[in-house]
Amino acid sequence: MLEAIADLSGLPVSGGGRNELGARHGPEQTSLLSKVLRPAFGKRPPDGYFLRAEFHAHFSSLLDERAADQDFERDPFTRYGGRSLHAQSHGEAFLSVVLHRMERGLFLLDEPEAALSPRRLLALLARMADLVAEGQTQFIVATHSPILLTHPEAEIFSFDESPPRRVALEDTSHYQITRGILESPERYGRALLAPDADD
Repeated sequence: MLEAIADLSGLPVSGGGRNELGARHGPEQTSLLSKVLRPAFGKRPPDGYFLRAEFHAHFSSLLDERAADQDFERDPFTRYGGRSLHAQSHGEAFLSVVLHRMERGLFLLDEPEAALSPRRLLALLARMADLVAEGQTQFIVATHSPILLTHPEAEIFSFDESPPRRVALEDTSHYQITRGILESPERYGRALLAPDADD
């Protein structure tokens, strides 16, 4: 779904901003789903970015290639914290994009928790809250993280069923499983270590 939204919003489906549309830095260039959707924008966002966890290394390499290209006229790292994303840890590189690249517009995040510790997820939540409070930013996030689901203004949709439906935080399986483990880790530990019934 995020691929389709990115495609329809003029963003590369492999991740990045509008400047990367023709870069072909990831394996996917279009979304089949976008061909059958009919979007309606009340107002076109002034900027956008698709942070796609699985192809983030491809995007980081693209920036490095631009830095090495003498014909590329500006510093490609300026909007990403001033240095190569490959020179940072996975989590630091993700946060550099969020903190420096995202200001106003539509931002799509695909499983950002893949690179972030719980502490850094809270930093991401704080940044999102600040940008949303300014009233010129919208986030659409695909996540399994119960931490990200706690955003106070989040509208949560579950894709576990067809059609997708709006749900409360407490009704998500991510919340229920995480809460169960934290409240009773020994119970979950026993279940994981229990011999298989077929043995």
